[in-house]
Amino acid sequence: MVAAGAVAGRDSIARGWWLLPGVRKPRQEGALDHAGASWSAASPANWRLADRPDDYRVDRIVIHVTQGDFASSVEAFQNPWHKASAHYIVRQDGHVEQMVRELDVAFHAGNRSMNERSVGIEHEGFVTRPRDFTDAMYAASARLAADICRRYGIPADRKHLLGHSEVPGADHTDPGPYWDWDRYLRLVGELLR
Repeated sequence: MVAAGAVAGRDSIARGWWLLPGVRKPRQEGALDHAGASWSAASPANWRLADRPDDYRVDRIVIHVTQGDFASSVEAFQNPWHKASAHYIVRQDGHVEQMVRELDVAFHAGNRSMNERSVGIEHEGFVTRPRDFTDAMYAASARLAADICRRYGIPADRKHLLGHSEVPGADHTDPGPYWDWDRYLRLVGELLR
């Protein structure tokens, strides 16, 4: 028990270090966390600087649907008055755009604790249009989610990959009834084997 307490205490001290003012990981403008993504910076008003996973554990992925097209979603996240963003947007043709570094906290889930512990993936389209969820989109998003799961040790299950509508306190309906969770989890799981 003493050894377990020492490890837990060391973890708390290490995590506390990253919460001190002025402690920051080195950064490179436009650096990507997912190979194959492109970069468009979200407005700094729509996310918060952090040093994840050292200051906040990353153990969830939140799945969103933009309720609009790709271009308008990028513009919204670049608008400082929007007050929301996500780490990634996946287009219907499978293109992945990163807008916030995974180190940082994107304002995507409407719940501070969930924002701090998760990566947000938006998907171009509307929750009421099943045709918006294309094969290319599912494949690209599954590759992205598998990459995130691998890097942070996140299990690829419904407890750890959840919809925006499932976030405590959320008032959103995305990804909606046409998002195929069984298909998505199968794709992510196959990529993790």
